[in-house]
Amino acid sequence: MLRFMPVGDSMTIGSAGEHTWRYRLWQHLRATYGGPFTLVGPREALYDKAADAPTSYAYADGDPRFPRAHLAGWGEGWTHMAPLIEDAVRGCRADVLLVSLGLIDLGFYTNAEQTAQNVRAFVAGARAANARIRMVLLPVIPNVRARLDDSFAAQVDLFNELLAKTVADLDEPRSPLLLAPTPDGYDIDTDTYDGTHPNERGEHAIAGAFAAAMWEAWGIGQEYATGTR
Repeated sequence: MLRFMPVGDSMTIGSAGEHTWRYRLWQHLRATYGGPFTLVGPREALYDKAADAPTSYAYADGDPRFPRAHLAGWGEGWTHMAPLIEDAVRGCRADVLLVSLGLIDLGFYTNAEQTAQNVRAFVAGARAANARIRMVLLPVIPNVRARLDDSFAAQVDLFNELLAKTVADLDEPRSPLLLAPTPDGYDIDTDTYDGTHPNERGEHAIAGAFAAAMWEAWGIGQEYATGTR
């Protein structure tokens, strides 16, 4: 069985009442991947905005078979996940990491260069637990702060360049790294509910970016159905 671990920040954990892009990708893989698979991770909850804590299990109505497991946290970034990933991969026996991180780092913790160093630490930690781990890394996608703050937008652009270089530098046959594309046509006015967090359209868009990378590079699944957006 192929074991996928979603890793991310608030856009990945989601909040109470949402499906999440994790659910959209799981639906896609159920329809297109021929072998057994599941989602794994040490956490399952959504973020509860009223409680200001990841304590909700109120996912939007959907398939009750959806495996809710993940490694994602509201307000967490590469700097938080790098120290956790080795134990998470080992404990959950993950085969593929689907990673969406960076916005929080650049917004609150580290500059582009420091964030790229944390990506390298993350990759090293994952490989220490599973020498054949595969990883798909999503660039920092469009967001309202980058629209309004030119200096922040420059940091996002620089980090995305450094992320692409890091993926190229660290990619190896036994433990391949993929740089996922920025979701096609992603628009913060139509794909988010607040300029950052994905709405239903955005969930499909992010799921589609991960799906496209895995289909094109590894033959996992198929192209994401465009009719879902």
